[in-house]
Amino acid sequence: MADIDTAVKNVVTQTTTVSLTPGYEGANIGTYIGFKHVNYLVEKAVIEHFRRQGLPVGGLYESYGLGFDLVDLEARLRGGVFVDDEAVLEVKPVTGDDDTAFRFKVSITVLRDGEPKKIVTASAAAVLRRDEDDRRLPGREPAPAVLDRFTVATLGTPEPGEAVPATDGDLRSGGTADRDPVLDRLLAGRNGYGWKFRIPYPYVHYFSRMHMSAYLRQMEEAKHRFVDARGISIGAQLAERNWIPAVTHSRIEILGEALLEEDLYTVYTVESIFKNLLYTARMDCYVVRDGRLARVATGVITHGYGVVENGNQARVVTWDDRIDRALKGLPGEAS
Repeated sequence: MADIDTAVKNVVTQTTTVSLTPGYEGANIGTYIGFKHVNYLVEKAVIEHFRRQGLPVGGLYESYGLGFDLVDLEARLRGGVFVDDEAVLEVKPVTGDDDTAFRFKVSITVLRDGEPKKIVTASAAAVLRRDEDDRRLPGREPAPAVLDRFTVATLGTPEPGEAVPATDGDLRSGGTADRDPVLDRLLAGRNGYGWKFRIPYPYVHYFSRMHMSAYLRQMEEAKHRFVDARGISIGAQLAERNWIPAVTHSRIEILGEALLEEDLYTVYTVESIFKNLLYTARMDCYVVRDGRLARVATGVITHGYGVVENGNQARVVTWDDRIDRALKGLPGEAS
């Protein structure tokens, strides 16, 4: 890549507008696109911004061993994105003079009744993570100094947390067939749900570490597992009432690195409920290193319930006492 100084200047000062279509995989309910794929559009637009401004993320790795990582991603959804939408995404740099990450504001605009409508506002932050393994990049060049400000040796530096309980057997099975003392510790006193997950190859990039899209998958699965465990599964609500979960806000921040084939502990905790219309839950992800917990990611997500008719027409519904008690973890039919 040539003229890196100019390219970096453009990345942090110039606005990019790009047209993208959502992935068909995200159309799980009618023709609505789920929040995960809406966030995928934001990530793709930021990557396209780097490419158009002369700093393609593939070239950064191939030339200098610098891997592009989104480390903070937040989105507010003001309405639905549909499978046939050709979305216009504006990526506006907001990197401050003292920032050590690339920062952006991103909007998604779609046509509704022939008029453009801003449907999503988002923010994103990215860093360049240095790969020190010479086996992978024997021909790398020294990275230009202009990139040093945004380059890290590792994603985050999580402080070692509390010591985990000792187990009688392999930590992967929690020492017993049906109990995991690490999860017991993490869930103690919480209105939540947690599980352990061995990080597979499709959830990592640059050979080793979980990427932002993998955490979005975890957040989506956490919601599914939580309501299923509370007796109000997504499938059951669709079958009984044609209700679907609807996301209005999500944010994920990467605090440290979770590595290929490590055990990831994900805990989903209900934090607040607003008038039987919306509830906000927090997701925290941990690994165990040297006998201690390390929190590698955190995030929040706000859900309501809606009914979809004719593929793309939705209306919000107020949930009843059954849903309310289940979300609160109170005794009752759904618990």
